[in-house]
Amino acid sequence: MTGYLQLARLGLAALVFLGALLALPLSMAWGASSALPLEPAHPAGWAQSLEPRLNLYRMGPGLYRSALPKTADWPALQRLGVTTVVNFYQHSDAEWLRDPQVTQVHLPMHTDRVDDSDVIAALRSIREGESRGAVLIHCKHGQNRTGLIAAMYRVIYQGWSKEQALAEMAGAGFGGEDRMGDAERYIRGADVGALRIALESGACSTSPWALCALKAKLTSLVEGV
Repeated sequence: MTGYLQLARLGLAALVFLGALLALPLSMAWGASSALPLEPAHPAGWAQSLEPRLNLYRMGPGLYRSALPKTADWPALQRLGVTTVVNFYQHSDAEWLRDPQVTQVHLPMHTDRVDDSDVIAALRSIREGESRGAVLIHCKHGQNRTGLIAAMYRVIYQGWSKEQALAEMAGAGFGGEDRMGDAERYIRGADVGALRIALESGACSTSPWALCALKAKLTSLVEGV
């Protein structure tokens, strides 16, 4: 009887051991999968990351945004078909971009004092560039200045709501979210209808008393004399 009990105990132990071996891969797989952070799903229309080091994103067919490129980045941008570069940083692109076939547009701005004339000039330059090929917009880090213009492009030309554009600006992974207060204030207060009218009419601002508008009037008066 004692021998049978020992055999039964050995058989039970073997079954327990075999069950543990079978369960181990499943428990490891479950532990690994549960330990992985869940990535939030971005809306399909948001900008797509192409090169994190450069903060380079594709906003859509033929439109890209980035941080300040270097000379070594140009071949990759060239392969994307970029023929116009619109720069919102204070320093010119001439130091890194020496291709005479590329249109360089320099519109330095500060988000703490941006106005409608700055935005109109930027959006108009982007649209003009798109008529010739792909366009890259950038500032130093590719965050708040570039983010402001990218958001206004979404609203003015693509029909996004302000909330949709702000959500992408803060949540798509561009960085610098803690410095986007000024850009957000401008976007929330922007008169979208007035901006569209100015862009369609060729006006430099939504206000006839803006400095650029007064300069244009003065120039026309002088030339008319």
